[in-house]
Amino acid sequence: MPENETPQQPDAAGADAQRPHQDRVLDSGALRALAHPLRVRIYDILSQYGPQTASSLAERLGESSGSTSYHLRALAKQDLIREAADRGTGRERWWERPVGGVSFANPEAMATPAGRAATQVVMNEFLRNRNEQLLDFVNRGIGGEDEAWQDGTLISTATARLTPEQSKELTIKIMAMIDEAVDKYRNQTGENVRPVTIRADVFPLPDLGAQS
Repeated sequence: MPENETPQQPDAAGADAQRPHQDRVLDSGALRALAHPLRVRIYDILSQYGPQTASSLAERLGESSGSTSYHLRALAKQDLIREAADRGTGRERWWERPVGGVSFANPEAMATPAGRAATQVVMNEFLRNRNEQLLDFVNRGIGGEDEAWQDGTLISTATARLTPEQSKELTIKIMAMIDEAVDKYRNQTGENVRPVTIRADVFPLPDLGAQS
């Protein structure tokens, strides 16, 4: 079932210190391993849909199982994913993402050009995938997505004028609510249960000068 992800920007890391769950801050090695479009997509699928095999991932992604196997091993070397011990046979290995959030807010990685480049690739791919999923849902809604799911969806943008401290307080409150929902429903199964992606974006807009 879906895991809790927190792909934070480096300047948002301070909020994590006051949350009950401590996210794993990815080191340079993990960031470099993840800095590949296909690996980000594999990581996303494991996060959102649960354990997969190289073959099931290959079918979803339109790749060969040899390719997905290679990328799975690269992710596993950095403990980004692990083999699902209670699943699989001698012929097929199942892979899963460990429970818990991850953060890209690593000052050491951001101090080097290679680290900044890897962080940028990972962030861009995560956000691109999220935006594609959002647009796909909107288009399915127009085309006939179940009305009950449309009623249970929030797509909203708002603007407030905040100080950095107020923005940090807001992010902590939002993440506490998300953490609570993920902990409560992480392994839920049953009729009409689907993976639901939960987005929270709080960031400052460019300063265009003082308002009159």
